[in-house]
Amino acid sequence: MSETDSQTDTAPSRLGRLLFASGLASLALRNLSNLEGRIAYADAKGVPEADKLVPAASGLLLGGSIGIGLWKYPRLASASVAAFLAGVTPTMHDFWAVGEENRGEELTSFLQNMTLLGAAIAFFRRASRD
Repeated sequence: MSETDSQTDTAPSRLGRLLFASGLASLALRNLSNLEGRIAYADAKGVPEADKLVPAASGLLLGGSIGIGLWKYPRLASASVAAFLAGVTPTMHDFWAVGEENRGEELTSFLQNMTLLGAAIAFFRRASRD
């Protein structure tokens, strides 16, 4: 086993993957358990065919999170999460286009998603070296 292989299975790596994946899976499950509300919100944001895109995007996030957590097809899984975040973040958390009363909440969500996107990219890069 090479040094790189052994680093993949270190406790911090496993713990980090599981924390990241469980948080994302929870978000996906929240979306899927409240589809009507999520679809209505996406409709209000101008998302075309929100009734199809919201469940598909949530499924993409759920599948990606499971793949990262189990480290199965990690490039596909992390690319799925990155695609979800890159598509959803500027559309759903457009802090620059909302009124002052919602700007802080949208900015926080935007920054959180950008942070998660950075982690997904890091996982993709790590998976590309395996």
